[in-house]
Amino acid sequence: MSKARTARRLKEQVASLETMTRFVLATLALASGVYTYLGVRSLLDGDAVLVFFAAIVYSVAVSVGIYGFWVYLSRFLPEMRDGLSRLALFAIMAAGSVMIIAMSSWLNAAALAGSAAVEQHLATTQEGYTADLDQAHSNALGALSLLPDIQRAAERFARLADDERESGALTGTSGSGTVVQLLTQMSAQMGELESTIQASRETVRTLFEEGQGHLATMRGLVSGSGPVQPRADQFAEQAVQLAGVISALEQTSIAPSVARAAADLSLGFIAPVAGGNTADLAGRQNAVMDTIRTSVASQSEALSAAAGEILNQPKVEERRFVPLSSAEAVILYAGSFLPSWAGAISIDLLPGVLVAILAVAHAVMRRGEEEMDDAERITAADMMRSLEIQEAIAARRRALAAQEDASDANPVGVAQHHDTTEPPAKAENVTPLSVAERKRHDP
Repeated sequence: MSKARTARRLKEQVASLETMTRFVLATLALASGVYTYLGVRSLLDGDAVLVFFAAIVYSVAVSVGIYGFWVYLSRFLPEMRDGLSRLALFAIMAAGSVMIIAMSSWLNAAALAGSAAVEQHLATTQEGYTADLDQAHSNALGALSLLPDIQRAAERFARLADDERESGALTGTSGSGTVVQLLTQMSAQMGELESTIQASRETVRTLFEEGQGHLATMRGLVSGSGPVQPRADQFAEQAVQLAGVISALEQTSIAPSVARAAADLSLGFIAPVAGGNTADLAGRQNAVMDTIRTSVASQSEALSAAAGEILNQPKVEERRFVPLSSAEAVILYAGSFLPSWAGAISIDLLPGVLVAILAVAHAVMRRGEEEMDDAERITAADMMRSLEIQEAIAARRRALAAQEDASDANPVGVAQHHDTTEPPAKAENVTPLSVAERKRHDP
C-alpha cells in the first residue's frame, strides 16, 4: 500500500510541477539565447544593423531549439518503458547536448570570459616579447664580455713596447727599433677593436631603452580599463614597433666583427724586417718577433673562440602578434577559464537533469501502479465522470422504454403514422397522438 500511496503522491507532484518545469526550461533557454547573442556580436563584422539582426535571429533560433529539444525529451523519455527505447532517447539526448555545446555553449563562454581571455592573450604575448627583448639585448652585449681580454692584450703589448724602448727588455738593446714598432702596432690594433666594441654599447643601450618603452606601453594596455578591442589594436601597433627594435638589436651585435678582427690578428700578421745595425741585433729582433707572432696567434685563437661562443647563442626567433576574437581566445585559453566554461555549459545542459528527474519519478510511479488494484487506480474525478456517464446512459434507456410503451398503448396512431396514403380517421371524441411530437418532448 505504501508504494501505491507513493505513486499517487508522485503523480500529483509531477502534475503540480508541470507549469514550473516549462517556466524553468523557458528561462534557461532565454538566458542561453542572451549570452549567445553577446558571443555572436563579438564574431560578426559589417554593417551594425545587419550584425544586430543576424545576432538576434541566431540567438532566437538557439533559444527555441534548446527549449523544444528539452520539452520533447521531458515528454517522451519518462514514458519509455522498455530499456532499448530509453537507451535510444538517452543517446539522442547526448547527441543533442553536443550540438547545443557546439552552437551555444562556447559562445556563452565567450560572452562570460571573452574580454578576460583576450587580456590573457595580450599578457602572454607581452611576456614573450619581454623575453625576446632580453635575449636580443644579451646577444648584442655579448661582445662586451671580450673587452677585458682585449684591454689586457692591448696593455701588455703597450707595456712591452715601453720596456723595450726604455731598457731593451726583449732584445737587450734599448731604443725604438723594429720590435717596438711591432708591439706598438699590435697594441694599436687591440685598441681599435676595443673602441669598436665600446661604440656599439651606446647603440645597444639606446635600442634597449626604446624597447623597454614599448613594453611599458604594452603592459599599460594589458592592465588598462575599458573595452578590450581598442586596447588590442593599440597593443598590435606597439608589438610591430617592438619587433623592429628586437631585429635592430640582433643586427647591432658586434660579435661577428670581433670574430673577423680576431682572425685577422693571426692571418694578417705582417712582421717588419729586422732593422738592427749588426747581425747579432737583427737575429735577436727576429727571435723576438717570432715570439710576438706566437703570442698574437694565441691571442687571436682565444678571441675567435670567445666570439664563436657568442655567435652560437640561440637567435631570437621572429615573433608575430596574432589578434584573437573573444571566442577564439576563450577556446585557446580554455584551461584558465574552466569556471566560465562550466557555467556556460551548465546553463544549456541543466534541463537534462530535470529530464532525468522526471524519468526516475515516472519509473517509480509505474512500479507502484503495477501493485495497485483497479479500484485504487481510479481517482475521484474518474469516479465522478463515470457516474455522470452512467446517469446519462440510464436516462437514455428510460426514454427508449417510455417510447416503446407509448407505441404499444396506441397502435392506431402508429399505423396512421406509417400509412401515409390514407387520410386519418376523424372522430369527435378521439384526439390523435403523434409519435414524432412525443419524441421531441421526451427527455
